[in-house]
Amino acid sequence: MGLVTVLAQVAAVVVALHLLGLVAVVGRDGLFGAPARVRANFRSVAPTLGLLVVVLAVNGVVRDVGVELSWLIGVNITGAIYALEGGFVAWLQSFASPPLTAYFSAVYVFGYAFLLTFPVVAYLACEDDRPVRTLLVAYAVNYALGLVCYVLFISYGPRNVTPEAVESLLYANWPQAQLLTGRVNRNTNVFPSLHTSLSVTVALVAARYRDSFPRWYPVAAALAASIAVSTMYLGIHWATDVVAGAVLAAVAVAVGGLVAGAADESRSASGGPDARWTDRVAAWIRR
Repeated sequence: MGLVTVLAQVAAVVVALHLLGLVAVVGRDGLFGAPARVRANFRSVAPTLGLLVVVLAVNGVVRDVGVELSWLIGVNITGAIYALEGGFVAWLQSFASPPLTAYFSAVYVFGYAFLLTFPVVAYLACEDDRPVRTLLVAYAVNYALGLVCYVLFISYGPRNVTPEAVESLLYANWPQAQLLTGRVNRNTNVFPSLHTSLSVTVALVAARYRDSFPRWYPVAAALAASIAVSTMYLGIHWATDVVAGAVLAAVAVAVGGLVAGAADESRSASGGPDARWTDRVAAWIRR
């Protein structure tokens, strides 16, 4: 099975989850008039989206040389992390079972892809551009600070440090996953856990704007918690990486909220067009 086949599998599952999410989370009323809101919000946050694309592009370029650069200027903290938490991940894997392994493997790959992409789509259809702006800025901050940490800190995951005690359960359960993770991950880039930071970011943004889609917050929180646990259960990250990822998420969402609030105040002060005019039009049509 090649990379294209694996990507097609992931895409098919994620698209199906998106369709389910739009129905269950956004709902029929939320979807009414959504195309107009999506266009308005997309125009509003286009510069922010451009910033995220630039950060991702830089991340991809630096990642290729980041390992060599990290060995030149970085600090190896693997020993310190292992001394701090010892065999916690091995203890967590002592509860492993085929159903749990299947669940956490699916959550780590499919659930993560869905969790990161769905709120962008849902918030674009929202009557307010602050949620999607906050999320996009927070994503950019996560990737930017995460890249800095990967250059400054060298850290091997538990499956590399103690292979006799910690098993690579993801690859044992689904070997094809290596075709995906090998493209974006490096063995020395585990501190902090970006899987955790980005997942917790989504949950925090969902909590901040829970009035927009009340049914999304519990789903996002449950998925974020499952993904954080999966990174340890599967032997990929230390608990320290997960805690650091959660802290990074909190910082990123705080920055995203500040940027979104400043943009909203600036628009109000300048007397710019109200991006929510489409909702008033939709309400008038419903009458």
